Amino acid sequence: VCLTCCSRESMVRINQICHKQGIKFFTGDVFGYHGYMFADLGEHEFVEEKPKVAKVSSGVEDGPEAKRARLEPAETTMVKK
Repeated sequence: VCLTCCSRESMVRINQICHKQGIKFFTGDVFGYHGYMFADLGEHEFVEEKPKVAKVSSGVEDGPEAKRARLEPAETTMVKK
């Protein structure tokens, strides 16, 4: 369900009905240069891209810097949530 140009009370009421029925709900509006958008997707799966963490081999380096995980900015992994 997609709503625009509705009162806040109408949006909340319709969103509650959709949420109870498991129906995805989107609403939004624009006021000149400003606007808003709201989505209630209930429970859903999505994939998030995260930087890969390089493992530090123990014993090669010593000190607090060696024990911290290092980020490889060029490599990413996809995490399903």
